[in-house]
Amino acid sequence: MSLGWSGKDQKNSNQPAAAGQKRPRSDAGNKVTVVLGAQWGDEGKGKVVDLLATEADFVCRCQGGNNAGHTVVVDGKEYDFHLLPSGIINPKSISLIGKGFDLYCFFLCSSRYFNRNELIVSDRAHLVFDFHQVVDGLQETERQAQEGKNIGTTKKGIGPAYSSKASRTGLRVCDLLGDFKDFSTRFKNLVQQYQSMYPSLTVDVEDQLKKLKEYAERLRPMVRDGVYYMYEALHGPPKKILVEGANAALLDIDFGTYPFVTSSNCTVGGACTGLGIPPMNIGDVFGVAKAYTTRVGIGAFPTEQLNAIGELLQTRGHEVGVTTGRKRRCGWLDLVIVRYAHMINGFTAIALTKLDILDVLDEIKVGVAYKLNGKRIPHFPANMDVLHKVEVEYETFPGWKTDTSAARKWNDLPAKAQNYIRFIENHIGVPIKWVGVGKSRECMIQMF
Repeated sequence: MSLGWSGKDQKNSNQPAAAGQKRPRSDAGNKVTVVLGAQWGDEGKGKVVDLLATEADFVCRCQGGNNAGHTVVVDGKEYDFHLLPSGIINPKSISLIGKGFDLYCFFLCSSRYFNRNELIVSDRAHLVFDFHQVVDGLQETERQAQEGKNIGTTKKGIGPAYSSKASRTGLRVCDLLGDFKDFSTRFKNLVQQYQSMYPSLTVDVEDQLKKLKEYAERLRPMVRDGVYYMYEALHGPPKKILVEGANAALLDIDFGTYPFVTSSNCTVGGACTGLGIPPMNIGDVFGVAKAYTTRVGIGAFPTEQLNAIGELLQTRGHEVGVTTGRKRRCGWLDLVIVRYAHMINGFTAIALTKLDILDVLDEIKVGVAYKLNGKRIPHFPANMDVLHKVEVEYETFPGWKTDTSAARKWNDLPAKAQNYIRFIENHIGVPIKWVGVGKSRECMIQMF
């Protein structure tokens, strides 16, 4: 059974060429399969990527940084990845860190997978420095003091690094590998820029530059022109190319629950801008959603259960952030946000994970609509004050009260669990391709 890979798409125009001229062939090249989060992150994207990566030639990260943690379990062994694509476990595939990524090279160079021949880094990727991480913490403290609340960032420096990028003072991998004297000058200027905004910020510039010069040489063998590299992969022999999105639709800087979002585009457009892939090369887009909803940090959460149900989901689901170690807030599955994610991403199929966590419940609720002042609203609110005020309309299902963790095919699931899955599928209007009932790749039931 095929895991669901997009193929190569080559077309010839049927229109006649002008007299004496040959029409160029339209060769779209290989199609790319994209895996994205359909909620607020932590949906189990690493598991889906790991499953697909067993057949992949390339596995690519397109955005974010080490603020995203993906957990993969293979042969009973658990791996937590922050910078590296989850496909790095597969020695037959090439792992690519794209230009839309914020690279914390201090973290990368300490990875056990560093210096593997299968790891490629784009020369256009922006760099995260130690002082970006310090500034991240200072900004959170400042928000708390001024507004009485913070954003709840991971304090990995991602926001400040993307700010440097947007203000055109950021530094990239190609700068680090270029004229180091020029790089040093620009690094010092960037430090001074932040110190003027945050007088308490102290940076040992010379020590940082010494480390960076060392890391530059360690990185050099794996750095490539990422755009050209991807072009060659797209237009060469048939290849299976997988893009692993970090974070999720509701954390997207433009489409998420702003300002409680990440700093990158973690919707499907981020695959194009983060890797230099034309839209015509996007094939399947697989959304990943839990069978319930979780969220880390601050922000509106309409289906959150601040009760025994929420505690049960948190405990049974081991809902603790891979990157932060914070407990995740838990609630019923919210199909309003999953439909909204589908509007933006155009999912071709869904992976529904952690169904087994619901096994012990007497009844299960699903959020199907929002009401404002007693009236259904057809859209997902942009304003967070409005989102805090919505009333959730639920559908209630009887629990199946059966252990599903040993299920390996559709017919192994209880009828009530099958009904729950089919309802989700029909309500979103997207087929569910996989159902997860455990941590490892073997626990992913493939539907078609």
